[in-house]
Amino acid sequence: MEKTRLQPNELYHRIKGLDTPEQIEVITSQLVRIESVNSTAGETEIADYIAAFIKEIPYFKKHPGKVWEQALEDDPLKRKNVFAFVEGQGSSTETVVYHAHLDTVGVDDFGALKDVAVHPEALKEHFAHHAEDPEVKAAATSGDWMFGRGSVDMKSGIAVHLTNIIHFSEYVEDVSGNILVMINPVEENEHTGVMASVAELLKLKDELGLSYQAAINNDFVTELYKGDMNRYVYTGAVGKLLPCFYMYGRAAHVGETLTGVDPTLISSEINREMNNNMALAEELEGELVLPPSCLYQRDNKDFYNVQTTVSSRLYFNYFIYERTPKQVMDQLKETAAQACAKVKTHMHAQYEAFRTLTGHPDSRFEWKVDVYSYEEYIEALVQDGVDVEAVTASVLKKSETTDKRELCFEMLEALQEADPSSQPKVVIFFAPPFCPHNYLRESIGAEKELIDVLQGVLSDQQEKTGEQFALKKFFPFLSDSSYLSSHDTDEELKALIHNFPEWEQIYPVPMDHIRELNIPSITIGVYGKDAHKHTERVYKPYTFGVLPHVIRDFTKQVLNP
Repeated sequence: MEKTRLQPNELYHRIKGLDTPEQIEVITSQLVRIESVNSTAGETEIADYIAAFIKEIPYFKKHPGKVWEQALEDDPLKRKNVFAFVEGQGSSTETVVYHAHLDTVGVDDFGALKDVAVHPEALKEHFAHHAEDPEVKAAATSGDWMFGRGSVDMKSGIAVHLTNIIHFSEYVEDVSGNILVMINPVEENEHTGVMASVAELLKLKDELGLSYQAAINNDFVTELYKGDMNRYVYTGAVGKLLPCFYMYGRAAHVGETLTGVDPTLISSEINREMNNNMALAEELEGELVLPPSCLYQRDNKDFYNVQTTVSSRLYFNYFIYERTPKQVMDQLKETAAQACAKVKTHMHAQYEAFRTLTGHPDSRFEWKVDVYSYEEYIEALVQDGVDVEAVTASVLKKSETTDKRELCFEMLEALQEADPSSQPKVVIFFAPPFCPHNYLRESIGAEKELIDVLQGVLSDQQEKTGEQFALKKFFPFLSDSSYLSSHDTDEELKALIHNFPEWEQIYPVPMDHIRELNIPSITIGVYGKDAHKHTERVYKPYTFGVLPHVIRDFTKQVLNP
């Protein structure tokens, strides 16, 4: 393996004539060497590198208009999507999309190894001699694994797609339809790369009359438990909501603490009710479903004093599989109401204990807390004469925060200041990111046909290679596949959009265009372990040797029915 980075033209000539596994290994190694951490200029650098490499492929030298870039609008880093189009033999408009993301998480977790985080050979040598984990050490000495940030998530995936378009560009007679490759930035946080690509995909559909049959994402798959030998293939993508809770209480001096309503107590009770509570998870047989998990909890005090806090903030990661935003909001409201009732009961009991101890007369304090969805709260404010649009517009204009979640909370704070009522309350809303969920449905004829084709391909590959495949619905990690298809109706989406502060300004997911596009999304992924950890590694025998042929066979069968 090369120890220095090759230029795109050098890389193409280096892999020319190699067999498929060798090609993928060399390309992966070179891509890992480009540090393309999310929200850095590296995302632009690697996009330029990938585009330049594709242009070295003879097919694209002959057809230069079939590789192009799409700049992300108003992006300060000038990030871009990269597209390449291989036109099969014949006049068919049927098209399979290959897509992958080019950004990675950061490298700070490598600690003392940070300087070699993107150098696979150096990491392999280090772990072979110094790894404390026996499994990692064995992987490093075996020669079967490539280490490095992005090795499995997901530079190897890009390499597989690039190698496959080289193959199909040389054997266009193998397919009667077309293959469109799409490489996107910004997957690791906001997904704005793939969201921008939706417009480009619709444009191609209209201009070229393309009929998108399937999209293949080869984001990483891994074992779901120790000793799990399955190579999972997923026919859909898990969705994500970020439910947020704004708690407004009644402040008190600590010398009169029992007279107040402490929003941190409400926040803690909601967190206790929701965080990692499997009773709130969906029940789907055979699928890896997860409960809500807390990502953020804090009060809103900026400095020390002896007044209890006035407001508190809380939000959760909330995976959705088949539930709708309305069903989730109904569940959130019920959970918050239960938590507030428990706080009220608790505070009443504590006050009665205080009165018994001190002999104070009953002052009839009230610890009732109202619970609203954002939509309900806005309606209440409008009825009280508050100009909600003016309040939120002012926040959008004056806020200096770059965090979209904090911006939403700032709007809630401003609305509370404009609220003529000082009644303690919880307001529940959704904030970025939102990932739609989708999956192939056996009740839909065309989707059932894709499932059947996929099962046939996996069965054949299992017999040829000895690999053990398992087909499931929901890719268990967040991915760009969420943005290529959505099943939600207009009515179901209202519960999302109406409970999302300034949706169009803050996080305008193009839901209408996604539903118009409606590309069946399948994850046939690279295999590895420890993504987002410093021991991240991709398993070469499967990823470089088996996976490309699984994708090729599926592509051929879809485009040559």
